[in-house]
Amino acid sequence: MQASIEQAKVEGADLVELCIDSMEFSHISEVDKLIQHPTLPAIVSYRLKSSRKSSDEACKNTCLQVLRRALDLDVEFVEMDYEVASDPLMSEIIYSRSNTKIIVSSYLNGGGKPTTEKLGDVIACMQATGADVMKLEIAVDSITDLAPVFEMLTHCQVPLIALAVGSRGLISQLLGPKFGGFLVYGSLGGKSVPGLPTLVSLKQVYQLEHINPDTKIFGLVSNPVGHSKGPILHNPAFRHTRFNGIYVPMLVDDVKEFFRTYSGTDFAGFSVGIPHKEPAVACCDEVHPLAKSIGAVNTIIRRPIDGKLVGYNTDCESAISAIEDALRERQGINGVASHTSPIAGKIFVLVGAGGAGRALAFGAKSRGARVIIFNRNYEKGMILANASAIGMEPNSDQSPVPKVEALKAYELVFDAVYTPRNTRLLREAAEVGATVVSGVEMFIRQALGQFRLFTGGLAPEDFMRKLVLEQF
Repeated sequence: MQASIEQAKVEGADLVELCIDSMEFSHISEVDKLIQHPTLPAIVSYRLKSSRKSSDEACKNTCLQVLRRALDLDVEFVEMDYEVASDPLMSEIIYSRSNTKIIVSSYLNGGGKPTTEKLGDVIACMQATGADVMKLEIAVDSITDLAPVFEMLTHCQVPLIALAVGSRGLISQLLGPKFGGFLVYGSLGGKSVPGLPTLVSLKQVYQLEHINPDTKIFGLVSNPVGHSKGPILHNPAFRHTRFNGIYVPMLVDDVKEFFRTYSGTDFAGFSVGIPHKEPAVACCDEVHPLAKSIGAVNTIIRRPIDGKLVGYNTDCESAISAIEDALRERQGINGVASHTSPIAGKIFVLVGAGGAGRALAFGAKSRGARVIIFNRNYEKGMILANASAIGMEPNSDQSPVPKVEALKAYELVFDAVYTPRNTRLLREAAEVGATVVSGVEMFIRQALGQFRLFTGGLAPEDFMRKLVLEQF
């Protein structure tokens, strides 16, 4: 435990939670040692729901004993379940405490989606115990379940912590400071915990100390979303340009329900990823002509003057221009002015017909290429573009063209996958002499286009490119 506290301190934590219910101890004196010598301010908690290894009564007695001792030692915070705080024995101790602040928590699981009325009733009950801070721990089935939670954070007149459990609840922590949350939780050592950002990402990527009620929210609407590098690019770029925004991953199942739910001006712009690029078109009030022609959007902006959703596609130009630049360099005509695209007249073989695939197909065709959806007929001098998720982490051992011999037919191979940066497809294509273009280049270019749309201004290209190349 002491080692974990030291690690939290190194990673930048302001406060640690000592979960006594998760420890094995034979006597209260062992707990004293932990409580008396933390190197950071602490929350001492004992949760009944996770500690019932013995009878309910014995567990509750142990809980009361631990919490009473923590109060005697004047720790900064003591957290207890509403069930414990309501116990007459604990009520007397709460009202006679000296310096310690009391956090009373309630875990909501089941019983339908949370509503503002339901949450308000729970908060009122917790406040009646004499608590200084209320904590709601909520199991959510969808990211849209968090809307009433944000509303409660905004309007609650007492300090409130909201922690949504599971990967769909991640933004409850990342956006908590904007809506008035009392504190934010993070996991140690880069350990992935569903619903919790890592402490390192909170301090280095999101820097929540800069977030305030006026901060505009941007994010990636996708499923899956864990692979996204958008936050490590857009958040530092916002700070670099002194734009008051935060960019967060949003695990979305139903894109139409998402946009219906988060319709306020606080939610100002979105990147759109797999599998929502095509269905998101119908969610927009207006669609840019290029995106309409492609039939897919990868960027949606909420127009400030009227709140309308406007869809764009920055995938198309970013991918095609990256391929064109690589071909020009290969052909030794880099920097030579030409009105003819080096793609013109070439066979453009495409793997994947989703939103990214549509953008690539449209862009290649508009440049004069002959577009073919992946087949088994090989002709030397073709361009291969992978716009599918094949080869993306964690399945980085896969390739859309598993036979290396087949890659010899291609002059250039492009992979829209950027995690990992050097995919199996690109490695094997390079081995047989093809020019390769990483999805990282497409990612940078489309992100620059998105950032301009997000901020209504120029993107810091050199800064963003350097950031991506250093961290990917």
